[in-house]
Order: sequence, then structure tokens, then C-alpha cells
Amino acid sequence: MTRKRFLKRRPRVLGSWALGCRVAAMTKIKADPDGPEAQADACCGERTYHELLVNLNPIAQPLASRKLTRKLYKCIKKAVKQKQIRRGVKEVQKFINKGEKGIMVLAGDTLPVEVYCHLPVMCEDRNLPYVYIPSKTDLGAAAGSKRPTCVIMVKPHKEYQEAYGECLEEVQALPPPM
Repeated sequence: MTRKRFLKRRPRVLGSWALGCRVAAMTKIKADPDGPEAQADACCGERTYHELLVNLNPIAQPLASRKLTRKLYKCIKKAVKQKQIRRGVKEVQKFINKGEKGIMVLAGDTLPVEVYCHLPVMCEDRNLPYVYIPSKTDLGAAAGSKRPTCVIMVKPHKEYQEAYGECLEEVQALPPPM
């Protein structure tokens, strides 16, 4: 008999520790609502806008307000449904050079800054509006991606023209960077 067959036929014997772990995994244990695990879950959930501002780059100007950030996320979600976004530094840069118009949304917590620091200059040369938001993970989630995204270009479309127009007005009203 080969070793493989022998191991398949041999009954598995669980030690007392393994048996205890298996039984514990099968029973439900009620969690303490005020316990340390509940506090850990509360702090690891969604972070507030002000907590996200801590991780900003020094070049993240003009920065969108909390209200504008929410509007931009909604506009991005609508644009994804119509497939009217450009995602990622390489793709956005390519379409800026081709002359596409739209709102540029950059994540303010991207490191190293050299990855995308040339994009605001390109936008200013071509009169494209751009704005920074605090979180690249939230930007990626708004675009329907599980991965963080450091830059998105939202193109205009008739299906979400009202939301796009509001965002465009507010982004253009932001003070220019120094």
C-alpha cells in the first residue's frame, strides 16, 4: 500500500485542543456591545471628512469641501453607469493630451506626490477644472472599483447633466492654488 492510500484510509484523530477549537467555532458567542471589539469596529469603519484631512499632501489645493466631495462622488457614480470616466494617471494623461474635456478629480492622500504632480499643470494649460478630495480609497469606491484610484476625469453627458453642471460651477468657483 502506498503512503497516499494509507493516509486517506487512516481515521483522523483530533487532540483535545483541536476538538475544543472546533466546538468553540460551532457555537455562537454573544459579543459584549461595549467591549473592546465593538470599539475597534467603530474606529475601523468609515472615517470622517476631518480625519481624512490629516493625510493630505502639501500640493492638495484646491481642496473640495465636504459637501462638494459628496456631490462629486454622486456625479462619478452616475458617470460610471454611462461609462463616461477616465481612471488612472496614464489613461487620464493620454486623454488630456488628446483634448478631452471634463472635471479632473484628484486624491489628496496619494504618495509619492511625483506620481501625479504634473497633472494639475496640464489641466491649467488646457483650462480644465480640477479639484482634490481627501481619500483615494473613497474615490476608487465611487468609481466602482475595489482598488484605490488617485485620479479620475468625469466627462459631461446628457444623462447626468444637472449634477455635472453643479459640480463644474462649484469646482470653478474654488480659489486657484498659489
